[in-house]
Amino acid sequence: MRCVIARFPFDLTKSGVLEAMKGIKPEEVSGDSVIIGRRVYPVKQVGEVVTRQDRRDFSAGEVVRAMTKLGFTCRGPQAATPTPSLDPMQQASALLGAPADV
Repeated sequence: MRCVIARFPFDLTKSGVLEAMKGIKPEEVSGDSVIIGRRVYPVKQVGEVVTRQDRRDFSAGEVVRAMTKLGFTCRGPQAATPTPSLDPMQQASALLGAPADV
């Protein structure tokens, strides 16, 4: 399948993606992800391996579209569930990574 990622055309196949990702250890998923085989990879990692481009050169959406067209299952970012015992100000601070004692 022909697709454009970061303004460059690529001819990708499902078997080609499977082969390229063979032996690649998945990084921690913090945003969009794609399931390849039995592993869950961040889409930016997959895009970098498959296209051999720097992951800053393309968007996650471009890779999600390509992987979906090839038949892979893609997931959106997993939302963290806020702790209900915190007030809204503490909750915002925790989400931003502020120290707990502030």
